[in-house]
Amino acid sequence: MAIGFFSLAVFLFLGLDLDNGYASSASAASSEGVEITYGTVLKLMHERTKFRLHSHDVPYGSGSGQQSVTGFPNVDDANSYWIVRPVPETSAKQGDSIKSGTVIRLQHMRTRKWLHSHLHASPITGNQEVSCFGGDNNSDTGDHWRLLIEGSGKTWKQDQRVRFQHIDTGAFLHSHDKKYTRIAGGQQEVCGVGEKRADNVWLAAEGVYLPVTETN
Repeated sequence: MAIGFFSLAVFLFLGLDLDNGYASSASAASSEGVEITYGTVLKLMHERTKFRLHSHDVPYGSGSGQQSVTGFPNVDDANSYWIVRPVPETSAKQGDSIKSGTVIRLQHMRTRKWLHSHLHASPITGNQEVSCFGGDNNSDTGDHWRLLIEGSGKTWKQDQRVRFQHIDTGAFLHSHDKKYTRIAGGQQEVCGVGEKRADNVWLAAEGVYLPVTETN
């Protein structure tokens, strides 16, 4: 499948490497129901507030001091792209579909760090801090999240409501309408909470989606 204009624009803008099969197989998601596979570059939208999961090279001023993670209101922000990756100890590869219950990692496209959590307090509510940590060759189990699909779906698709549960601590990736007063753009807190709530449901939104790899 030839890369679409949207996909090409995303790749050029974000500086994606095109030597790993992206150029020949990636396509922009333009309709619901597109299956999400390893290697997909996407934005995650918080269902209730419609903010996108976001990070940038700014550390927290408290807690771990690691790179901050927030919810961002604007759709067209390049710091809200994440790459869906398998955990290192699996045989999963680019283009494989992802079933509910699978443990995955989310790598921030711009900074190459991993969506991470640990037992530090989040800045606004004092819930569990969610940060970005590590790099391409530096990842640990604090970067591992279990994908949980809401409803009857078995594999992750663009239109499905999902939760992400942190493996080390059991906390769910969460956001709400509590906003930072010292960060530009009306960004809101992203944190972890210990139980399922309406505010820890996410959906795959904009992105460049890789088709499912054909198996013989």
